[in-house]
Amino acid sequence: MKVILMQDVKGTGKKGDIKEVADGFARNFLLKKGLAVEADKTNLNIIHTQKDAQQHHHDMEVQAAKELAEKLKDQTVTLTAKAGQNGRLFGSVTTKEIAELINDRFATAIDKKKITILFDGDIKAFGCYEIEIKLFTGIVTKMKVMVVEA
Repeated sequence: MKVILMQDVKGTGKKGDIKEVADGFARNFLLKKGLAVEADKTNLNIIHTQKDAQQHHHDMEVQAAKELAEKLKDQTVTLTAKAGQNGRLFGSVTTKEIAELINDRFATAIDKKKITILFDGDIKAFGCYEIEIKLFTGIVTKMKVMVVEA
């Protein structure tokens, strides 16, 4: 019997897969527990429509990430910080502060976890630093952060 899996089933397949399984296994386990539905024309059409919609949403997210990457590429943002002793920062500049600055300046919603400072350790001195922002799987852009004294 051909079935469409509605959830991941260990040893059988992943959600959305169309599988040929034994009639008893399908009737007594998969269909009974709601783990699968019979693969008739209506259900196949619904699954194909859902997969097309998911692909469309994925393509839209990738396109938006590419546009944002192009917008942010090679830009420089300036962050002001308090000075401590010997021209060093009072504390350090974190990815949270950088994310807030980028989000305010470019009207985006970049998470601090997606920002990597391309420098060994934290930013604890004034100067220009390069950062890397992971916007989507395989889509990465680089920016510069200029840290100046307040």
